[in-house]
Amino acid sequence: MTGSAMTEDDDKRTGEARRILERLQAESDPSSTLTARAAKKARNHLTAADADRNDSVELWGTRIGRVLGLVVFVGLLVWLLFLLAEGQL
Repeated sequence: MTGSAMTEDDDKRTGEARRILERLQAESDPSSTLTARAAKKARNHLTAADADRNDSVELWGTRIGRVLGLVVFVGLLVWLLFLLAEGQL
């Protein structure tokens, strides 16, 4: 392995470690409420905050897939509620 490859690998590990520590700090912040943490987590999930920012196809594909999944879930939930309201279940 060359020196630059090792440095690149070390940089990736260091960046990953920083992200993990930042996430732990954000999740264990006692000043934020459970609702605020849940809303932030949902927002980050839907906006694909965990996707590679340098790969626009992955970023937008992840965003579109997650939003479509949410729309399908809400649609199924509404359908189920209508069925329950009509007494068909």
